[in-house]
Amino acid sequence: MFTTRPEITGTYGVVSTTHWLASAVAMGVLEKGGNAFDAAIAAGFTIQVAEPHLNGPGGEFPAIFHSARDGRIRVMCAQGVAPEKATIAHFRELGLSTVPGSGLLSAMVPGAFGGWMTLLRDYGTISVRDALSPAIYYAETGIPVLPKIATFIGRVQKLFTEEWTASGAVYLDNGKVPEVGSFLSNPAIAATYRRIIHEAEAAGAGREAQIETAKSAWYQGFIAEAIDRFYTHEPVLDSSGRYHKGLLRGGDMAAWDATYEEPGTLNYRNYTVCKTDFWGQGPVMLQTLAMLEPLGLSNLPADGPDYVHLVVEAMKLAFADREAWYGDPNFVDVPRETLLSAAYATARRELIGETASPDLRPGAPDGRTPNIDAALAADGDPGEIGHYFSLGEPTVQPTGEARGDTVHIDVIDRHGNMIAVTPSGGWLQSAPVIPELGFCLNTRGQMFWLDENSPSSLQPKKRPRTTLSPSFALKDGKPYLAWGTPGGDQQDQWQTLLFLNHVEKGMNLQEAIDHPAFHTEHFPLSFWPRGRQPGRLVVENRYPEATLAELKRRGHDVVRGDDWSEGRLCAASKSGDVLRAAANPRGMQGYAAGR
Repeated sequence: MFTTRPEITGTYGVVSTTHWLASAVAMGVLEKGGNAFDAAIAAGFTIQVAEPHLNGPGGEFPAIFHSARDGRIRVMCAQGVAPEKATIAHFRELGLSTVPGSGLLSAMVPGAFGGWMTLLRDYGTISVRDALSPAIYYAETGIPVLPKIATFIGRVQKLFTEEWTASGAVYLDNGKVPEVGSFLSNPAIAATYRRIIHEAEAAGAGREAQIETAKSAWYQGFIAEAIDRFYTHEPVLDSSGRYHKGLLRGGDMAAWDATYEEPGTLNYRNYTVCKTDFWGQGPVMLQTLAMLEPLGLSNLPADGPDYVHLVVEAMKLAFADREAWYGDPNFVDVPRETLLSAAYATARRELIGETASPDLRPGAPDGRTPNIDAALAADGDPGEIGHYFSLGEPTVQPTGEARGDTVHIDVIDRHGNMIAVTPSGGWLQSAPVIPELGFCLNTRGQMFWLDENSPSSLQPKKRPRTTLSPSFALKDGKPYLAWGTPGGDQQDQWQTLLFLNHVEKGMNLQEAIDHPAFHTEHFPLSFWPRGRQPGRLVVENRYPEATLAELKRRGHDVVRGDDWSEGRLCAASKSGDVLRAAANPRGMQGYAAGR
């Protein structure tokens, strides 16, 4: 099969990220003797600066990793929780039926910094200074303005000049959109990180003490204080078309910490696929694969109508269960064992017919009655964004054009440490910059429903049902594959396709990424304004005409995207001592590296 690039092969270390600067930084850390966690952390801070329209310091991430030291597969949850003041009653008092997709009201505790520092403390080897130095360099000297960055800034130029002027001071060049090819710096972020290093090193020579001091500066010190002031006192125009102050406070920051968890797993042939728990959409992939395993996909052409139909119909059933049953298990009694059981998968598989289903069809695990009232209320076209707003990660347009996105990082080192991490949030277009810090916060709270009966209803200290969803797999019981992609609700769709292309069709990682892809918008989007398109199937235009015609005949609402418009996948694998990596050519930013 033709590929756009070679699959990278080596034995020392491999990385794959959605931006070449992050890949270069990660590889540089490995070359200096750092491990995979060190490399991912330095790349994570770098990519906040390199792709500010896709993630930022005020965002969050989940990660799945294998530690060669203890042999464990663990999930890192660096997803912040809702503030104490964030209640459904409060939003109703404001006259809102959904959580705005931009502004201050939808901010969760920014978890990324705490997550990176916790990983650095427990699994890394480098110092706080070494972890932050590459990001400081690019914040001071500037990052190249790519076409997408200029496009996103252009969409909010009027907002930045008329309302969010602190953002305009950072991202506009004398009120104008920076030119493609110019360099964009952010001295305020560099100063913030330099102050963190100064406070950390003042704690003494001990590495752990420095890391804990850095965390304290963020969640209890000067950063928490700046966030508290801004969110308490500054009314800000948001996507509701009105001005609102924020709900996040310093006390919310101080009470939160990143956590480790066990992954959810599914055996598929001789592979064990690992995902985050039901506070995110990750188990959607596990449910989809459980339905598909007995259907003989290896005997069907990957670009044929039978293959596409079976995969998309299984995805639609899994995402319907997401709407009915997924939510933070600390607050919701999720029927996790049943949802991931073979018997349940069999019952759900039997619903896949010869034609496309037009309905949102959640199951009834353990005889429970599903509630999808909020999801059904979101039926219809999500509509166009107003003249001011370009909102966050939200998905892909029917043309395949992304409104926003996220980032991804995979790293494997020669010792066998492996990590897949999907940072996001704090997009430059999501909320105004806090002037003294140089960055804005996330708007992940838009994923909550303002419906008490929904498993993903808004509650203080609850995690939003995030779309962020890295993947990990073992092969014959040994850690084998780390992969992921940006793309909101599409993340577990494109990642499922990569896994099936690799396992069922025998494609190498680069072939699996390059192969034509698709996604469905049959279920409600996770982002404001939460609409859905029943039966919608968006496909890359590289699929054969006969396939598209047959899918239409079967009732799919087929919309053609551009030839190379679906996904920004990254992947890395380990077979014995041989390491491999691949990256997505779409968008011309992601690169794999290794030796």
